Parts: sequence; C-alpha cells; structure tokens
Amino acid sequence: MPFIGGGHIWLLLILLVVVLIIWGPGKLPEIGSGMGRAIREFRRASSEAQDSVKAVEPRKEQSSHEDGSDSHAVHMSQ
Repeated sequence: MPFIGGGHIWLLLILLVVVLIIWGPGKLPEIGSGMGRAIREFRRASSEAQDSVKAVEPRKEQSSHEDGSDSHAVHMSQ
C-alpha cells in the first residue's frame, strides 16, 4: 500500500482505535463481512460492465468497416 509511510501508519492506528471504541470488538466481524460483500459486489458489477463494453466494441468495429467500405465507394464514384 503506497500511502502507508512514516506518519500515515499512526493515522490508521488511531482510526482503528476510534472504530473499536464506537462499534466495539463484537461488531467488527459483522462490519468487515459487510464491507467484503460490498467490495465483491462492486467488483462483480464492474467486471460485468467491462465485459458488456468489450462485447459491444467488436460489433461497432465490424459495422464501421462495413459502413466505411460503402462510404468509400460513394466517395470514389463522385
């Protein structure tokens, strides 16, 4: 993690202490699992979006090649 350096580690430790005080050690596993589910869901949705974009791109290229050859023929005939 590139942001963990000289003074930043203390900020993370202070944050951990504050979280322990607010929610207590009993709630931390529940909070952690909820965050893990959210991150997994975000990654899954992100990869699905990337896959759908990649599936559309070849169609666009193929249709632009078909359209491009027709427009080239029109330009040649003029």
